[in-house]
Amino acid sequence: MSHFKAVLFDLDGTLLDTLDDLADSMNRVLTLMKFPLHPAAAYKYFVGDGMEELARRVLPETARDNQNIQRCIDNMKQEYGEHWADRSKPYAGIREMLNSLQKEGIRLVILSNKPDNFTKATVGHFFGKDMFEFVAGARPEIKKKPDPAGAISIAGKIGLNPSQFLYLGDTATDMNTAVRAGMFPLGALWGFRTADELRESGARGLLETPGEILNYL
Repeated sequence: MSHFKAVLFDLDGTLLDTLDDLADSMNRVLTLMKFPLHPAAAYKYFVGDGMEELARRVLPETARDNQNIQRCIDNMKQEYGEHWADRSKPYAGIREMLNSLQKEGIRLVILSNKPDNFTKATVGHFFGKDMFEFVAGARPEIKKKPDPAGAISIAGKIGLNPSQFLYLGDTATDMNTAVRAGMFPLGALWGFRTADELRESGARGLLETPGEILNYL
């Protein structure tokens, strides 16, 4: 029997394909602020480290002062708050994977660098209230990933040791978080980043499809 009792998931790029809504929303913000836009594919490397980093990355280097960054964040919260569900959807095979894990008695949690209110709203909309035991996004009192504090805190809240978790994510940030938290890092190849990035950041397994996670149980 596997000693893994739970799976901690990243959200964007792992469970949900949110790239188009993130890109569309931020490009509307950039239009409002009269800055150049970016192709949707570029957002694969802009997102993943929180709203502040997203704002910093999309702004021209000469415009990354605190005032512009804060204005970008405020506008993005409004735009994304109105459009986060326009085109976002679970990746193929995600629902089936989650149902299979539940049937195996595996406990399911989410940790995202997306703001906590957006994280909870998104998860509730796409997956309902009963799929995940604990859902957390970015909060002022917990440092963002790759700091391991959030992951370790979740493990404590549900009464498990971090070593009993598989951690499934799609970026270097996720793999670094898993390693530092003492969880088993798995890379989602259908997400926003490359296999090389995931391996170099500590992934101990790479999944081509969601159902492959069952091989680790």
